[in-house]
Amino acid sequence: MTTASVKKTSYTWRVVDIVVAALIAIAGGVIFWAWSQGAAIVSIPMNAAYPPLTGLIAGGWMIPAVLGMLIIRKPGAALFCETVAATGELIMGSQYGTTVLISGLLQGLGAELVFAAFRYKKFNLSTALLAGAGAGLFCGLNDSFMPWGWNIAYEAVDKLAYIAFTTISGAIIAGALSWVATRGLAKTGVLSAFASRKAASEPVFN
Repeated sequence: MTTASVKKTSYTWRVVDIVVAALIAIAGGVIFWAWSQGAAIVSIPMNAAYPPLTGLIAGGWMIPAVLGMLIIRKPGAALFCETVAATGELIMGSQYGTTVLISGLLQGLGAELVFAAFRYKKFNLSTALLAGAGAGLFCGLNDSFMPWGWNIAYEAVDKLAYIAFTTISGAIIAGALSWVATRGLAKTGVLSAFASRKAASEPVFN
């Protein structure tokens, strides 16, 4: 068997990959919905202090993208999990309406591009942080510059601050927490069918 065929096989989605990715996405949709309810409350004092600070709680909406890729480790996993999770939130009744689908797509893309840049070979903490940051960056850009962006009326400096905060939030909440969660799941043995089954013993930085 050639190296090329091994790589091709490793990147082919199996039924178990699809099922688990769907489960992550569905769970993510519930998390999205719950996070939105909590964010509506937490954002009140943030808006009172400095509106762009609300970007610091954005990372919760990006967890499926990073977690899905860290577990599945196949091209498209981040984009798939994040988009389906956003669809789930919409079905459950999102206060953001159909724009949540666009947000999910862009956030998933932001994370996906980072993993793609490493040719889907790096799944350490650094990559997870960068992927979360990528999702956060795309989130901030979407909210600040798209016609449907809720803070499109911000001044330029406030938009930059908001984008910086969503990027930081994505890195910490979606990136670091997903990496920790993956290692924890690997220890239980539930990831035995995936390449991530050895995540608990992988180097933090490699």
